Amino acid sequence: MTTNRKAAIIGGGVIGGGWAARFLLSGWDVAVFDPDPEAPRKVGEVLANARAALPALADVPMPAEGTLTFHDNIHDAVEGAEYIQESVSERLDLKHRVYAQIQQSAPDTLLGSSTSGFKPSELQENAANPGSIFVAHPFNPVYLLPLAEVVPSPKNDAEKIEKAKEILREIGMFPLHVRKEIDAHIADRFLEAVWREALWLVKDGIATTEEIDEAIRMGFGLRWGQMGLFETYRVAGGEAGMKHFMAQFGPCLSWPWTKLMDVPEFTDELVDLIAGQSDEQSGMHSIRELERIRDRNLVGFLRVLKDSNWGAGKVLLDHDPRRRVTAPDPTPETAAPMVLAHMQVLPGWIDYNGHMTESRYLFASSETCDAFLRNIGAGMDYVAGGHSYYTAESHIMHAGEAKLGDRLTGSVQVLGADEKRLHLFIRIERGEDLVASIEQMLLHVDMKAGKSCPAKPEVLERLMPIVEAHKALERPATAGRHVGQKRA
Repeated sequence: MTTNRKAAIIGGGVIGGGWAARFLLSGWDVAVFDPDPEAPRKVGEVLANARAALPALADVPMPAEGTLTFHDNIHDAVEGAEYIQESVSERLDLKHRVYAQIQQSAPDTLLGSSTSGFKPSELQENAANPGSIFVAHPFNPVYLLPLAEVVPSPKNDAEKIEKAKEILREIGMFPLHVRKEIDAHIADRFLEAVWREALWLVKDGIATTEEIDEAIRMGFGLRWGQMGLFETYRVAGGEAGMKHFMAQFGPCLSWPWTKLMDVPEFTDELVDLIAGQSDEQSGMHSIRELERIRDRNLVGFLRVLKDSNWGAGKVLLDHDPRRRVTAPDPTPETAAPMVLAHMQVLPGWIDYNGHMTESRYLFASSETCDAFLRNIGAGMDYVAGGHSYYTAESHIMHAGEAKLGDRLTGSVQVLGADEKRLHLFIRIERGEDLVASIEQMLLHVDMKAGKSCPAKPEVLERLMPIVEAHKALERPATAGRHVGQKRA
């Protein structure tokens, strides 16, 4: 019997599949309802992309993946759910029918809508419990991009909206609370303006779809991704800041540069023109290939922002501590290697042979060691105080091959320790199969003085009971080996 929290996803398309992946990889059980017989395949393909990408954004173990189920009716999908996300087609009558069915079974459960255009007050019309329905508008791919526009109406209870926002934070998203409901919310209003102007540029023969995309991704798109609109223009104002920028560029607002208030006639000729140019631009790639290319690029951008604790990267950095797991302290009666790291072999981890590259075995060892140091109170706060454990010696033995997508665990057995030294034996395993073992000797260091010193008492108080408990464990056969030593 599962004890996981449950989310229900109503609608298993691209967006619904992204929501399912985000919840599932965050450790929630996920129930999906979609009458499309292809829904399991479509959601499965989105989930496969998410499994390859989302773990690359975390620097802590991902939780154990939840259980995914598909249901033939809404009642079974929503029963027992703590949170429901609706992602059906953008038809208000359809959404109303879906809500009526949902609220027959779960009238009080939080019900977020992925709608990009409808206001919550429109969604709530004639609902059994309008106060449970709100907008939670994400961006594709939902499993990577953190933004979710949370839009309530006056009928929503503030406490329930705060609970919904907290659930979104728990799965690594950034809930942007939109203070007043408005058609298309915030972000899509910008996208609509840019999209409208782009259609005019293509229709009037000024630029092709590829040239417009180049203008975005080679220029302001890179700035927007990490500074947004107003902060970008604040910098453009130089030392004088935003006031100078407004004074310099404000008059141009009256110039007839754009056609933002006009819409080009949506004719078959315009559709064919746009579609033809788009096919020529990137038709050599399948949609799934484009998704994987997009995901790899997004992971790279987001990792850089995370390293800078900036923008969307700050959301990722703040989310890591939520996912950290602490293994129970062993006793002589329950002594066992402490499983502290859960990892997955990602596309960037493999070499030309399709196997995990050598540097990643050491990375996996480092992740496991870091988790152990956090466990004994020698994490980043301890380092900020001027003390740390430095690796003085390592010996790695490769026992098996890890391949793309493999899930790995890292465990620690303490072979010995004193005030200054810490002797660890780390196992990297795929299920019950040993992939590699790493033996490490670490020295406790006063970073300012640049020399070894005794660990702080609070660290030793956590460490030494583990040392005593692990004395009951059998010493690993390969402990103490040197390079080239023959096997016994």
